[in-house]
Amino acid sequence: MPVTKHVFCSPLRYTQGPGVTRDLGPEMVGVGLSGPVLVIASATPARVLGKTWQSSFDEVSLAHQVETFGGECSHIEIDRLSGIVRDLDAKSIVGAGGGKVIDTARAVADACNLPVVSCPTVAASDAPTSALSVIYTPDDDFQAYLFYKHNPSLVLVDTEVIAAAPVRFLSAGIGDGLATMYEADAVYKSGKLNFRGGHSSVTARMIAKACHDTLLEHGVQACEAVSQGLLDDHVEKVVEANVLMSGLGFESVGVAAAHAIHNGLTMLAPTHDYLHGEKVAFGLISQLMMERQDSRLLEEVVRFCSAVNLPTTLADIGLDGVSDADLGKVAVRATQPEETIHNEPFEVTPSMVVEAMRAADELGRSLASS
Repeated sequence: MPVTKHVFCSPLRYTQGPGVTRDLGPEMVGVGLSGPVLVIASATPARVLGKTWQSSFDEVSLAHQVETFGGECSHIEIDRLSGIVRDLDAKSIVGAGGGKVIDTARAVADACNLPVVSCPTVAASDAPTSALSVIYTPDDDFQAYLFYKHNPSLVLVDTEVIAAAPVRFLSAGIGDGLATMYEADAVYKSGKLNFRGGHSSVTARMIAKACHDTLLEHGVQACEAVSQGLLDDHVEKVVEANVLMSGLGFESVGVAAAHAIHNGLTMLAPTHDYLHGEKVAFGLISQLMMERQDSRLLEEVVRFCSAVNLPTTLADIGLDGVSDADLGKVAVRATQPEETIHNEPFEVTPSMVVEAMRAADELGRSLASS
């Protein structure tokens, strides 16, 4: 086999633990960042964490301003926030909230040529560690991926904050993370390149597998703990898998059909009420159907998804009774030439995607009634 270029990428620093929001200012200074700092945050994190941010930034004499996120990672919102950066003469950007907030902060930082810090307040996706954003229209339809020169300078994950969020967010992150190894396997088998233009390293593939194994071992217990308002070792391990392992795995290996089907599903308005990782979970089951994976593996994945309250049927993502015509729209979007579904080690057509989604739905309904 010929020697090829391998590319692995990661944030400069990753810090996780209970109460680490208090360390935000010192951690930023520790990696060479300066102020003024623009904090782009969802309304709830801004309200709950505002005083802690103030104290942490004051400790290291960093001026800052908090701006409330407009709700969608769109070009309109990126342009609005970039104007605020220029007015403030900001030197660093912090994104605090869910995946769309962090994706927006990353896009603003890139547009203004500034470093960025990710402070996820939910572990609902693997967005925080990466050097890309998923861009949507103002109506929440998937539009494009944007790629950046640098990963975040710092990812700060306060597990006290994450454990206080509704368990649905942790479950969604499990759905996003569960797909990582299976999509990585597809990309590796096809010989396609990762998001950084290289082949995957052994390290990246091992991280993707560790993500999968950690979720299967600790996912159910972590969800039970968060449902009871608890933070324990199961939660800490799952948060690390959802955010760090999945983030490093997907970016340094690549994604395939599960995420492409997610992108296609955003074409149907009823799915807009569901989280990214929830739709990815159904996309994963569809991917495994398309790959004609062993029935025991399929049953294991579906039963695990059910155990952590992830969708396993079309009805679970708002598409009960969906027509073949509408699923055809999903499939056409999922198989656009630039889509990651073409990282599968075989040619994929829209009809195959519709067939796979129907088969996934049938298996989910069958196991739910058994």
